[in-house]
Amino acid sequence: MSRTGRRFISIVIFAAFPLLLLATGSFSRVHAAPQERADAPAAAEHAPPVEVSTTTQKDQVDLNVTVYNSNIALIRDVRQLHLASGTFPLRFEDVAASIMPATVHFRSLTDPAKLNVVEQNYEYDLLDAQKLLQKYVGREITLVRSEQDANSTKWVETKALLLADNNNEPVWKIGNEIVTGMPTSWYRFSELPGNLYSRPTLVWTLDNAGAGSQKVEASYLTNNMNWNADYVLTVARDEKTSDLDGWVTLTNNSGVAFENAKLQLVAGEIHQVPPAIRARQEITNQLATAMAAPPQFQQEGMSEYHLYTLGRRTTIQNNESKQISLLSGTGVPVEKFLAVEGQSYYYRNQERIGSPTPEPVKLYYRFKNEEKGGLGMPLPAGTVRVYQADSKGGIQFVGEDQIDHTPKDETLKIYVGNAFDVVCERKQLDYKKLANNLYEMEYQITLRNHKDVPVTVEVLEPIGGDWEVVNSNLKWTKLDASTISFEIPVEKNGTSTLDYRVRVKW
Repeated sequence: MSRTGRRFISIVIFAAFPLLLLATGSFSRVHAAPQERADAPAAAEHAPPVEVSTTTQKDQVDLNVTVYNSNIALIRDVRQLHLASGTFPLRFEDVAASIMPATVHFRSLTDPAKLNVVEQNYEYDLLDAQKLLQKYVGREITLVRSEQDANSTKWVETKALLLADNNNEPVWKIGNEIVTGMPTSWYRFSELPGNLYSRPTLVWTLDNAGAGSQKVEASYLTNNMNWNADYVLTVARDEKTSDLDGWVTLTNNSGVAFENAKLQLVAGEIHQVPPAIRARQEITNQLATAMAAPPQFQQEGMSEYHLYTLGRRTTIQNNESKQISLLSGTGVPVEKFLAVEGQSYYYRNQERIGSPTPEPVKLYYRFKNEEKGGLGMPLPAGTVRVYQADSKGGIQFVGEDQIDHTPKDETLKIYVGNAFDVVCERKQLDYKKLANNLYEMEYQITLRNHKDVPVTVEVLEPIGGDWEVVNSNLKWTKLDASTISFEIPVEKNGTSTLDYRVRVKW
């Protein structure tokens, strides 16, 4: 018989029987007789057994996990298998429970031209006690219940036909009687139904015209894996230098553990199609793994993103958060500055003239992500927590802020909190309407410094419309079309006052 004829007969046989649930283990090839099903065609009862191959995590020879900071991960699972010839089903177990089935791609690395995928299924009807009971409707179950006999407990077994199981209320036929509400200690089932799975499983129908031993790769995207960056900025007592340590926090809630995996992280804004309209896509790109080097992660550009490769293998357990060192910079020059940031609505309405309004004086630290300053690696978005040395040699937490993805040679500005000993008050001195949509406003900003050192405060005033400064007692700078800036020095235990008048046309 020709190979085409044998393939046709094999496909017909496979279609007549469900995939069978096999016991898990280290073997990758199992020959099993098909289980009986009530709805199986009578003509198929004497068909020859279906050859089923099963592979588990124990067959893995390589594993690559690439995690994106958008709650998805790309898994590349390479396994060494012993495959039958012709057409047969392959059960691929130990995949993520949060797998995105439409992204699955299977191929042979040994002989890709001779191993073809005929059909692909994702089985996720997972085994639990209630589903097991529902699958046995119309079949016989052994009921076990306890009876007290004197001072001992006797276990009584009863064979019963399960007629229905609606709302967790089974209906039994015992002998010639219909029984409900029968107290039962436990049930005993004769076998496991073939359409229940103990774990999420990929099932392929393969057509193999190649070697019996092949290395194959399954790649897919999974949800519920994410990572973010956390940084610790330790500022010296003189507030002129600092140390920056970066950590990656990796969270795995995908439903499976990844043992001894090559870990890569992608930083950037990945565009994804909404799930409702996501088309099938095959993951064919292979992300390069950097050679081992002293830093924990090696960074490289990839498209418009950045790829960080861990220089060693790691294990990522399910329902685990793992922290891995990303970078470490010492002696990073840092600049502290104070700022008062006004609001554009000040110039649209008449304020309480003569009544001062307190304004927060914000504390920032500013540093540049450059190589000569001890950094220079593109910094993924994350949280920067700032600590500072105290007079006793200890380290104290002083605040935290979020940063966006920051390329090398860019400046970061970290908002830490509000100054305690520097006070700002804003007072509107005048509000005058000169013509339709033309106004003049005069403001006074008072800064009081209660520290024993002088400070300089940057006052930023956002002004909308067509504006001009009519007069000011301090030098001002136009930063852009809607922002004016003042640098105001304040002596120790002293006070400085800014008075300026603007004319605005709306």
